[in-house]
Amino acid sequence: MTDDLRPAGAPTLEDVARAAGVSRATVSRVINGVRNVDPVIQETVRRAVAATGYAPNRAARSLVTRRTDAIALVVSGAGGGPDAEAAGEASADGEGPSFTGQVFADPFFGRVVTGVVDYLRPRGMHPVLMFAETSRAREDVVAFLRQGSADGALVVSTHAEDPLPDMLTDAGLPAVLYARPARAARISYVDLAHRDGARLAAEHLLARGRHRVATITGPLDVPAVQERLAGFRDTMERHGHPYVAIAEGRFTQESGESAMERLLAEHPDLDGVFAANDLMATGACHVLREHGRRVPEDVAVIGFDDSSAASSCRPPLTTVRQPVEAMAAEMARLLIERLTKPGGAATSVVFEPSLVVRDSA
Repeated sequence: MTDDLRPAGAPTLEDVARAAGVSRATVSRVINGVRNVDPVIQETVRRAVAATGYAPNRAARSLVTRRTDAIALVVSGAGGGPDAEAAGEASADGEGPSFTGQVFADPFFGRVVTGVVDYLRPRGMHPVLMFAETSRAREDVVAFLRQGSADGALVVSTHAEDPLPDMLTDAGLPAVLYARPARAARISYVDLAHRDGARLAAEHLLARGRHRVATITGPLDVPAVQERLAGFRDTMERHGHPYVAIAEGRFTQESGESAMERLLAEHPDLDGVFAANDLMATGACHVLREHGRRVPEDVAVIGFDDSSAASSCRPPLTTVRQPVEAMAAEMARLLIERLTKPGGAATSVVFEPSLVVRDSA
C-alpha cells in the first residue's frame, strides 16, 4: 500500500500505525482484509482508523490487491443486429419504451438492486449498473471486465437466447446469474423452485373451488416461464383437470390486459386465473373489472413474485412470493466467494417459494 496519491494533510498509514501501536505493514494487512491477523489486533487497528479518520486510497489499494471493489450489475437481453441496436434506444416515434425504460418500469429489477446493494455496501463494494441489450453492449461489458474496471459481474438476463453468459465464461471472467441459464454452462446461479410456486397457485385455486382456470404466461422461451407453466398444468392434471387455457404475455401490465381480453373472449365462463407475474395479474384484474367480473367472487386471480404491484393492486393480489432481495444478495455472496477463491467449481442455490394470501383469491 502506498500513500503517494493521498491528498496533502490526509491521515496516512503511519498515523494509523502510531495510534494502534503496530507496524505499518500490519495496518496494511488489516485494511486489505488479510485473514491471518489476530482478531484483537484487527479491532485495535479498526479503532485507530476511526480515531484518525483514515480512508484507504482505492487507487493505491487496487495496485496491491488487484481489486476495484466495483461489481458490474448487468441487465442483459438477447438482441443482435441493427434492429436490436435501434431497440436499445428510446423510440423516437413513440412506438414503445426503450429497453432501459422497460427495466425501470418493472418492480422486480428494483428489488434485485436493493438486494445487491444491501449486501455489497457493508463490505465496501459497490455495483456499476450496465445494460447489455445489443451485441455491441455485450461486447462493452466483456471489455469493461477484461480491462479490470470491475471485479466481476452479476447478470440478470431477460431472454433465453442471451449469449452473454457464454461470452463471460469463454473469457474466463467471474460472473453469477440470476436464474438458471437456458443452456448448460459452467457458471454459478441462483434461482427459484418455479414449479413448486406454480403448484402452490394451482392448489389454492382448486381449494377455492375454481375448476375453469386459465394462465397468463410470460414469454414462453424463458426457462422460468416454462417451469411455472409446467408446474401449474401438472398440478391441475393431477386433480382431474387436463385442460388449462393459456395466453402469453410479456411480463408487463399492458400484456396482462391483452391476454385477459383474449382469454375472456375465448373462455367467458372461466373462474380462475394464474398470471406468471404480478404486473400481468394486475392487468388481468383491471380487464375483469371492465367486463363486470368481480374479483375474487366471479374470477379468482393469483400473481407471482409478491412485488409492490401485488399490494397496490385492487383488490390486493394473492401471489407466489419470490424472495428476490435474498436471492440477489446470495448472487453477490457467490460472486465474492468466487473472487476470494478463484478456480472453484460453479454452484447453484435454489430458493423455495411461498404463497401470500390476500384478497384476489
